[in-house]
Amino acid sequence: MSASWYILRVPVNREDSTGEKLTLRVKADGLEHRIPRVVVPAERVTEIKSGKKKVVRRKIYPGYILVNADLGDWGGEVLPVQEEDQNVWFALKSVRGIRFMGVDMPPAPMEPGEVEPILERMEETEDSPRMAIRIKRGDMVQIKEGPFEGFDGSVEEVLDDKGLLRIAVTIFGRATTVEIEHWLVDPI
Repeated sequence: MSASWYILRVPVNREDSTGEKLTLRVKADGLEHRIPRVVVPAERVTEIKSGKKKVVRRKIYPGYILVNADLGDWGGEVLPVQEEDQNVWFALKSVRGIRFMGVDMPPAPMEPGEVEPILERMEETEDSPRMAIRIKRGDMVQIKEGPFEGFDGSVEEVLDDKGLLRIAVTIFGRATTVEIEHWLVDPI
C-alpha cells in the first residue's frame, strides 16, 4: 500500500506544535518511511498595518494539519492487521489532540485533486507572498487618503494580485469606478 494524504483535526492555534510533536514521534519510532510528511497548511501574506509592510505566515485551515501516511492493511478490523501498521496508527493517535476527519475506520484519504492545490498555494506564496486583502466584493468602504479622501463606496472587484480595489463612488451625482490600493480604505 502507498502513502495517502489524510486530514487531522488538531486544537486551534496549536497546529505548529502538534505537527512538530507528531514529526518527533514519527522519528522516534523510526516510521519516516510510513509517514513521510506532516504539513501545516499555511501561506505567506503581506499585510500593511500602520503604513508598514509586514510578511506574515497565515494558516490556510486553522485547526487542521495534513499528513501523508501509509496506514497499512486494515482487513475490515478495528485496528490494522500487521504490527508495523498498528505502530503507525498508534504513533498518529499518541499525540495529544489529534483526531482523524470523519467517522469511518479506516479513515478515508483525501483525493489527489484536493491536496495538490493546497500544496501549490503554499509553494507559490513561499517565494512571493500574496497581498492580504480583508475586504471583499460588496463591502462598503470609506477612502481615507488620496484625491477621493472622505468618499464612501461599494467594492465592485478585488484585484488580489495587484493589491487594488475597484470601488464605485458617487462623484457629482454619478457613479464612477475608481481603483484604490486596499490599504487606503477603511470598511464601514
